[in-house]
Amino acid sequence: MKATRENDFVYQAVYRYLTQLIDDAGSGSAARLPSLRQLADRLNVSISTVQYAYSLLEKEGRVYSIAKSGYYAQALPAMDLPGSGRDMLETVYVNTKRPGMRVLSDDDPASLQSLDSPLLMLERELLRQYPRQPQWLVQPSGELELRTVLAARYTSSTVNCWHADDVYIGADLRGVLEILISVLELRGATVVVESPCDWVILRLLEAAGVRVIELPLLDGGVIDPQRLESLLKKESVRLILLSSVLSMPQGSLLSQANRQTVAHLLGCHGTWVLENDCYSEFDERIDSRRLRDWLDPDRLLVFSSFEKFIGAEAPFGFVLSHHWRRELQRHFLLRAFRLSPIRQKAIARLLGGGRMDQHLAVLRRMLKERRTQLIQLLRERLGDALQIAEPQGGATVWVRSLRPVDMGNVFQRLLKQQIIIAPGELFSLQGLHAHHLRLSPLGLGDHELVSVVGLLGDALRLAPDD
Repeated sequence: MKATRENDFVYQAVYRYLTQLIDDAGSGSAARLPSLRQLADRLNVSISTVQYAYSLLEKEGRVYSIAKSGYYAQALPAMDLPGSGRDMLETVYVNTKRPGMRVLSDDDPASLQSLDSPLLMLERELLRQYPRQPQWLVQPSGELELRTVLAARYTSSTVNCWHADDVYIGADLRGVLEILISVLELRGATVVVESPCDWVILRLLEAAGVRVIELPLLDGGVIDPQRLESLLKKESVRLILLSSVLSMPQGSLLSQANRQTVAHLLGCHGTWVLENDCYSEFDERIDSRRLRDWLDPDRLLVFSSFEKFIGAEAPFGFVLSHHWRRELQRHFLLRAFRLSPIRQKAIARLLGGGRMDQHLAVLRRMLKERRTQLIQLLRERLGDALQIAEPQGGATVWVRSLRPVDMGNVFQRLLKQQIIIAPGELFSLQGLHAHHLRLSPLGLGDHELVSVVGLLGDALRLAPDD
């Protein structure tokens, strides 16, 4: 076993060395790489170890071989940097997919430990039990078994109760939100969102022609009741979008008193609430009550997704609503062909059998350990440059530069060094949070994280004032 671990380390070291050579060569044209023997002699390793590292890079499409000539770095198309025609969010998306990029902004908690494998195994077992269902048996709002389990999971009292007919399952979260925008007729209407807000939600609302008013959260993720009441009196607000308990990307928890105050205020104004429940499973105080526990259930919709805590094999989004049944069923039926009935059954078994809760307990602990490691590094290396909002859950850390720097400059400098960050301006449509960053340790090894944090510090200190 010891020898195996040593061999694993050697080929990984050779792999990292080669990726650095490829990165140094640039992406504009193909560059010849050292031969197997040259590299073996240079690094004092076996030829077979070098060959294995090259084979991994070939599978990734980063190198190719020519008989009797050797290995070459694969030329990659040049990517535009900020300021050259693309907006920053598009630049983040495009460059995150490029090989060799070090992503310091990833918000994919399940990547740390997913339930993809158990889910697929359970799906195979169910396929042996259930024959393929005829199309006419497909449930328009999702599989009844999964809707029943979700309704029970979200029921907290005789007042705040849900039934299977109140649950609608879509192919993904984006599709669910698009349906809600259509059914609630939000085009041209005024919607209030807490800020910072998830960029997917912001861009969907913007694309649909929704008038978005941002309600900035105070320190600690607190909602200012006076500012909210002033908005509700002054504006004709069709809907307000709020987090259920854990507000991301800050990772802050609304206090119970603040939630009760906000719920009472919304009830007095008869405001419809769309509750974002995507992150509540990462709340480390698992007994925390949700915002919906104090809201009028007849003026409430709740949405979430499985992907954050199960993994990529469970991309389904869902919404709970007591109203608009006919319209919601019609819209979800149009997209029902994209849903796998057996996979929905498998998710229901994970939820109903307790496996999901066991997994979440482990995942919350692992996420906290990784966040703690990142926060400690940030305090040691960048304590003089950043203020850290201590998160209470999730995969990310929200920080603010103590000096008003040009974050666009920081972003561009790091992008040239193949590092991706998420500037705070991505989480606002109105230019808020210009001096903030969302950072994440996911996907980076310990040594790599130390190096990347050091480069972030350099970029922040060298950036001009905003």
